[in-house]
Amino acid sequence: MHILIVEDELGIIQFLKQGLEEEGYRVSTAVDGLQGFELFKSNTYDLILLDWMLPKMTGLELCKAIRNSDMNTPILFLTAKDTIQETVEGLKAGANDYIKKPFSFEELLERIKVHFRKTTGSQVLSLGHIVIDLDQHLVLANEIPVSLTHRELELLTYLVQNKGKVCTRNQIIEQVWDIHFEYDTGVIDVFINAIRKKLNLKIDQDYIKTIRGVGYIAND
Repeated sequence: MHILIVEDELGIIQFLKQGLEEEGYRVSTAVDGLQGFELFKSNTYDLILLDWMLPKMTGLELCKAIRNSDMNTPILFLTAKDTIQETVEGLKAGANDYIKKPFSFEELLERIKVHFRKTTGSQVLSLGHIVIDLDQHLVLANEIPVSLTHRELELLTYLVQNKGKVCTRNQIIEQVWDIHFEYDTGVIDVFINAIRKKLNLKIDQDYIKTIRGVGYIAND
């Protein structure tokens, strides 16, 4: 799951980014409304955390601009504003929810999970005998829990979400590693090998196939 944070307080950005990445989410950040809008236009996000008071373009203006082209991606306001009028104004602009500063990370995390469940329905993916429970950040192979690092889980989830499609190494680097410049994609092979080993995949049940010179494909 890819989350965009638009917030001008660097301390809050660092706090949220670290916490969400530790929970297995992929996170992109912007420090003003205009930068946030540019990122929104060039990428796909599963949820947006949006500060109300932003330079260059306010959170309210950004929310309205996003809703002009996207009615589905959940938007959560992070705001010190809490009057009924301001809350209504934010909801009318297209926000799905808001959380008042200061807030606990645990509360924010639960709000995020609720909106993911609303928009994506079931958070359980499968690949043969492999089951991924995104809500619990749990992977089972033949009903036995498997311990994956958050990056391994992100990579496996991305492949399973695109099951039946060839995922090129460049696509994986951009979507899983969030790297948009020339980079040694050989690191992907290391992670794929680690995933295969942890899942104890045999040759005749290797659900993650290597497409030589291109990338990988997940198939049942």
